[in-house]
Amino acid sequence: MALLDKIFEAAVEMRASDVHVVPGEPFMVRRVGQLVRLKSKELTAEQTSHAIAEILTPPQRDTLNRHQQLDFAYEVKGLGRFRGSAMVHNNGMSGIFRIIPAQIPTFKQLGIPAVVYKALDNHQGIILVTGATGHGKTTTLAAMVDYINERRAHHILSLEDPIEFIHPLKKAVVNQRQLGSSTLSYHNALKGALRQDPDVIVIGELRDLDTISMAISAAETGHLVIGTLSTSNAAKTVERIINSYPPGEQNQIRTMLSESLKMVLTQRLIAGKDRKQMVLAVEILVGNLSVANQIRDNKTYQIPSTMQMGKKQGMQLMDDSVFTLYEAGRISPEAAVINLESQVLRKRIIAAAKGS
Repeated sequence: MALLDKIFEAAVEMRASDVHVVPGEPFMVRRVGQLVRLKSKELTAEQTSHAIAEILTPPQRDTLNRHQQLDFAYEVKGLGRFRGSAMVHNNGMSGIFRIIPAQIPTFKQLGIPAVVYKALDNHQGIILVTGATGHGKTTTLAAMVDYINERRAHHILSLEDPIEFIHPLKKAVVNQRQLGSSTLSYHNALKGALRQDPDVIVIGELRDLDTISMAISAAETGHLVIGTLSTSNAAKTVERIINSYPPGEQNQIRTMLSESLKMVLTQRLIAGKDRKQMVLAVEILVGNLSVANQIRDNKTYQIPSTMQMGKKQGMQLMDDSVFTLYEAGRISPEAAVINLESQVLRKRIIAAAKGS
């Protein structure tokens, strides 16, 4: 058994989210958002390098040596899968490993509102899952695929870097392609995707203009496209996509995006009040007629106001979600204040804390 296999086993038992292997430190795990040092000796640069290399295939070791970094997936039979990211730095080599749950969670387990089901029932258009790194976008993407997989006899083509959740055979056919081992790039995979009769195209990350452009084109030509972006709210997501294009093309892309955008789901994981788990706060933008007009007319600054007025359609701002979690006693006043943008809501919480 590889040394890291034992560390992964301990991390899973601790319900940690990540494992850190760093020279000069003992093994560390992230639990409820905080790094925790395990009771092990400090690792030397040679030990970290050996521990990481031990679980890599020869081609992966070669890629790591050539590029000085590597993203990969690793599986321990009977335990689970892990997304690894190895890198060379000034003190040697480090590895960070995300623990992938053994079972694909449901929306209810994740805390995602039921309005997302309606977006997934579309047969064409684009759905975006956004948020900072480490806030569960990939897990939500997997839950979305699983929802469709259980209900529709569709061909789902998933492009990932690397493959994390493995989707079993249900009603749909799910083909998962991994960058580096089964395709050269998202752009390369998307070029072929439109000839492979997909109903749903899942893109692990819309990381450049070529990928964004092909995703929107696929949504316009009758496919349901689901992808992720590292943006902090719905309005910024729309702006990020439009601003990815040269100025001369932005009017056209506004029109295309206004017609194809079905939903933006922005998520943020916050430490629970009990310090035993992370809870999910979500911002939801539903692509209705008002939103389409604002995108087309370059009035994205009006989107937050539309979201406030669109609560009956399931829309909500991140502040509304955070405040609801606070009122339900699921997060502490301190965590709520840190995650709120509204000064009015912050003052209400601070005043309530002082009065209690």
